Amino acid sequence: MICRDGCAEPTNSSYSGEAGDQPQRPPKIPRIEEEDQVESMKPPKPGLQRYLVAFEYIGTRFFGSQQQPHQRTAVGVLQDAFEKFVGQPVSISGSSRTDAGVHALSNVCHVDVVRISKRKPGEVLEPHEPSVVRRAVNHFLQREGDIMVIDVRSVPSDFHARYKAQERTYYYRLLSGPESLSTFERDRAWHVLEELNLQAMQEACKVLVGHHDFSSFRAAGCQAKSPVRTLDELHVTESVSVPNFPSVTESKPSDIGAQGVPNNSEKEFNGFCQEFGIRSGHRCLVVKARSHSFLYHQVRLLVGALKCVGTGHLTVADVQRILDAKTVAAACPMAPACGLYLGRVKYDLD
Repeated sequence: MICRDGCAEPTNSSYSGEAGDQPQRPPKIPRIEEEDQVESMKPPKPGLQRYLVAFEYIGTRFFGSQQQPHQRTAVGVLQDAFEKFVGQPVSISGSSRTDAGVHALSNVCHVDVVRISKRKPGEVLEPHEPSVVRRAVNHFLQREGDIMVIDVRSVPSDFHARYKAQERTYYYRLLSGPESLSTFERDRAWHVLEELNLQAMQEACKVLVGHHDFSSFRAAGCQAKSPVRTLDELHVTESVSVPNFPSVTESKPSDIGAQGVPNNSEKEFNGFCQEFGIRSGHRCLVVKARSHSFLYHQVRLLVGALKCVGTGHLTVADVQRILDAKTVAAACPMAPACGLYLGRVKYDLD
């Protein structure tokens, strides 16, 4: 099976425009959707086993997930590990594309493997158990340091990682506050210097959730046939900034004021006392977006608008106006890639 990662519609990730922080954007890869559909209809080879593979990665050092010539990509590294394991070429088809700088808590692909005997070349053996595949591939991935297989399932030969996906969930992390960003958070979140009004952002989400024409939140170059999408879930919640390792008792939700802004004292911020040698914490907000499919850069454009509402540069009525404009020219600046995480691709595997 020929690799078909280029067939998928772009997801909500992009190459960061921040100089020095992200690699330059490589040339676009043509999509081959029609060939991918034909390929999935071919009869399986004798002894072939298709595996559904969930994998996580830190996107900072990847030129996205899709394979590209002479570039380090998540699928490319994963394919190399599979080929070292099985001792022959394999091809991988992904469920969702992510571009440079975007992370994945769980992206998904499928791969076809025919287990051939190493002692008797040409002899086809029983397929490996999924647990064996996971351990073996991770053995070859361990030197990479930023990608790992987290789950493997055996699926029928016509099961397609992209077309069988029921929904996709993305998360976006924002860290607000004037303090410089921790080394541990570099390229893991969008650092916003201003305070963010959580309550106002939550109200803006109510305007955007549902079935709409999202042309105002669709980047140029999007190849989707229609800008209409159903956004099943969009909300903003406050979370604890993980690298500070706070206990549950240190987090104080009651310190959030009526306007959604923390009531911080001079000596305390986000539950962390500003003592010598202890870094001041940032306020962490997480945007969750869930839908069957997304337009190109849709989540990052949505987050860009929500951030502007949070800082007071936009009102909830302004967000409605942007949505109604049906042109990306009306949109706010797009959120950077570093804060975006593909959280889950859901399937019916029963």
